[in-house]
Amino acid sequence: MAKRILLVDDEPLMIKGLKRTLEQDGYETDSAADGEEALKKLNAGHYDLVLLDVMLPKLSGIEVCQIVRETSDIPIIMLTAKDTEFDVVTGLDAGADDYVTKPFGMMTLISRIKAVLRRYEHTEEISEILEADDLKIDLAKHSVYVKDRQIF
Repeated sequence: MAKRILLVDDEPLMIKGLKRTLEQDGYETDSAADGEEALKKLNAGHYDLVLLDVMLPKLSGIEVCQIVRETSDIPIIMLTAKDTEFDVVTGLDAGADDYVTKPFGMMTLISRIKAVLRRYEHTEEISEILEADDLKIDLAKHSVYVKDRQIF
């Protein structure tokens, strides 16, 4: 099954380029243009990874990352033009798994995505999951699913 990636960026050309490249590499993609839309999509669907811009309308990428981290350990890679050491540390401290500055090479980004997903899949393998009918509780991730849809 193809991995699903949520692309969060307010630049349509960036989303278009990322979608094309990632889908050619076998990933399924969805996108959001602002922080609020990203949270709605994350709450409504299952994604394996988030590519998150820092500078977004409505809620910043840092805010989105912090909110997501309250309930989920989904891999998050920040994609941003903000490249000072302070910016990188702020992103990683907010809960991002990696921080990539624009402009970046697509081959490098794909490699970073694969590396983060490998680490995440390893933690999934050792997590304790309780299941009953359509209910699934992942104790390690503090997540609850009903019919494979994450509700908490």
